[in-house]
Amino acid sequence: MKWMVGLLVVFLLLGSFLLTPSPVDSKAWNPPSPPPMTGLMAPNERLRLADLLARGQVYGPEDTAISEDGVLYTGTQDGYIVRVFPDGRVETWLSTDGRPLGLVFDRNGNLIVADAWKGLLSISPDGNVTVLTREAEGTLFRFTDDVDIADDGRIYFTDASSRFRQPEYLLDLLEMRPYGRLLRYSPETGKTEVLLGNLHFANGVAVSPEGDYVLVNETWKYRILRYWIHGPRAGEAEVFADNLPGFPDNLAVDDDGRFWVAFPTLRNPKVDAMHPKPWLKDLVAKLPDSFKPAPQDYGLVVAFDRNGEVITSLHDTRGSHLQEITSVNPHAGHLYFGSLHNDRIGRLPFQAIPGLGEGN
Repeated sequence: MKWMVGLLVVFLLLGSFLLTPSPVDSKAWNPPSPPPMTGLMAPNERLRLADLLARGQVYGPEDTAISEDGVLYTGTQDGYIVRVFPDGRVETWLSTDGRPLGLVFDRNGNLIVADAWKGLLSISPDGNVTVLTREAEGTLFRFTDDVDIADDGRIYFTDASSRFRQPEYLLDLLEMRPYGRLLRYSPETGKTEVLLGNLHFANGVAVSPEGDYVLVNETWKYRILRYWIHGPRAGEAEVFADNLPGFPDNLAVDDDGRFWVAFPTLRNPKVDAMHPKPWLKDLVAKLPDSFKPAPQDYGLVVAFDRNGEVITSLHDTRGSHLQEITSVNPHAGHLYFGSLHNDRIGRLPFQAIPGLGEGN
């Protein structure tokens, strides 16, 4: 009799699970086969040569920016902006009451912040926080992500998803619908424009050294797009780099015109296998996060030239030194690596990278 009661409980639980509405309305997508990790993309352990800054004193330093006086700024998982001084001292500066992600300094020394919850912010040197913009074309930002500034002062940034918040990024991945946007804010007019919509998780952004185009990562489609700002193709978009080996996150460009891309993890075969089956993704979305596909512990950064060709790649194949890298920023002959959940910031000199020399 007990086995019958147990079986009834199982059927009731299963029925309840199947009848519960899914939090997503998934769309089918047929991803391309992953590229081979060979040649310039072959695994190595170059990231393990990086120094570790503020180890154990920060949590989730997603992006970094360095001021003119050499102080490193980063945003942490608990909503704070933290400063790391050249002597190694770590100081909690202020809270945005959100989740600061992309960071960049403007020409006046203000720290421009893409805050996942609060929108595009400007923080003055004395710590005054101003909200620059929170919506475009009547749609509020739900996941303000990365930011860069052109020489003319206009700010380019991304809203990764107009539907899902930062803690719900896995739902955005499973649903696979284009909720992301590339945006531009003008400090002179206070207006925000939508340059590109219908992006599958608009993420990293970087303006070219000449200011004629801007790159934006379309994370869920494993690719980078180029949007032309000036010239005969102004207003047009094209694929810059496609079928990448992982999920591209933040972007940055160095003084030599190399574009650096951070990859928090490699592609997941389980996710790719699910994408053509919306019904399966709808079911998986109802499971607790612990049952959903998890990122692989791996560190990966890739550099591209102006034509979208790979120049070099940096790896930590075990992810024990640097993992879940979400940003890579060149400054004064070094690369600085941020992470969404790790407790450290990496720093690697250009001279440690074969073929690059001193760099910028």
